Amino acid sequence: MRVQTPGRGPLFPDRGPLGARIRRRVIGTAAEVGGFVLLTVLSPLLMLAALIVDLVLWFRSRRPFVTVRMVPAVWWFLFGEMKAFLKLIFIYAFTGGPWGRGSIRRRRWVYALRIAWARNHLIAIRILFGLKFEVEGFEHTGPGPYILMPRHVSILDNLIGDFFIGHPRGIGVRYVIKQEIQSLTPIDIGGRWIPTVFVRRGSLDPETEISAVRSLMHDMSEGEITAIYPEGTRPTPAKIARAQEVIAERQPEIAPLAARLNHLLPPRLGGPLAMLDEASRGTDVVFCGHVGFEGIRTVNDVLAGVLVGRRIKIRFWRYDGTTIPQDEMARTEWLYEKWQIVDDWVGDQLDAL
Repeated sequence: MRVQTPGRGPLFPDRGPLGARIRRRVIGTAAEVGGFVLLTVLSPLLMLAALIVDLVLWFRSRRPFVTVRMVPAVWWFLFGEMKAFLKLIFIYAFTGGPWGRGSIRRRRWVYALRIAWARNHLIAIRILFGLKFEVEGFEHTGPGPYILMPRHVSILDNLIGDFFIGHPRGIGVRYVIKQEIQSLTPIDIGGRWIPTVFVRRGSLDPETEISAVRSLMHDMSEGEITAIYPEGTRPTPAKIARAQEVIAERQPEIAPLAARLNHLLPPRLGGPLAMLDEASRGTDVVFCGHVGFEGIRTVNDVLAGVLVGRRIKIRFWRYDGTTIPQDEMARTEWLYEKWQIVDDWVGDQLDAL
C-alpha cells in the first residue's frame, strides 16, 4: 500500500506551555515503554494467571475465555507503540529533521505509519477475539477529497477510517479528535506532522477551535479526506435523552429533528456545520454507520466478554457536496436528514440481530 500524494493543508503545533508538553510526553513514553518491558518479562506468569481466572469464570458463569486474549492483545498494542516510536524517529531523520516540517514526503510517511498502526491493532483484535467484518458501500469511499462523518460508540471504531479506507484506497485521513488522545505519545507527536485538530471538551474558546476544524478542509488532495465524529462522544440512552432535552430548551427549531434519533446522539453543530459550509463548494460528504461495537466503551467491557465472536457491519453513504444547501438552517436540516438515515439503518441492523 502506497499513500497517495497529500495536499498542503494546515499543521497545528501544540501551543500549550513547553513544560506541560514535555511532562505529558515523558509520562506517556515512560508508561508505554515501561509497560511493554514489564509485560514482556511477566507475560508467562500473566498468561498462567489469566488462564486460571478464565477457567474459574467459565465454570462459574460460562464467561468466554477473555483474560488470556487480553494479555497478548495489550502486549501487541504496546509492541505497536514501540514500532511507532522508532518509525517516527526514522521519519524525522530522513525527511529533513527540523527543516522537513510540512514536507509532502513526511506527511505521506506519517499517514502510512498511522494506517499501519491502525491495522496492527485491529487485525490483532480480529484474530484474538474472532471478529467478523461486513462492509457495504465500499465503492463510496474513494476517491477523495471528502468529509467522513462516522458514528462513534466504541474505543475501537476510531480505527475504521485508516483500516477500511486508508489502507485499501491509499488515502490519508485528517482527523478531528479529542485532546485526551494526546496521552498516546506517537499520536501526540505524529499528529502534529499531518493536519490534525485536537479538540478540548468544554473549550472556553470554541470559535478558535471551530475555525481550526474549518481550515482542515483546505488544500486537500484526492489522496486525503477529513474525518469528524458529529456526536462528539460515545452515546448512551441517557446521553441521547439528555441531549434531546437540552436541544428542546435551547434550540426548539431543531428539537423535532433531534427527537427522532433513537441510537445516535444529535450531531454537535459547530464543527460539522463549518465543514459543510466548506463542502458546499463541491466537496462530497460520506457518512459511516456501523453496528457490533456497541457495549465496548471501556477495557472493562472487553474483559466482560462482549467482544468475543462479534460480527461488525459497516455501511457508507456518499452525497455530492454541491447538493448541500447554502442557508445555515437548511444545512442543519440536511445534516439531520442524513444522520437520521444512519440512525434508521443502525436500528434496522440491531433489530435483525
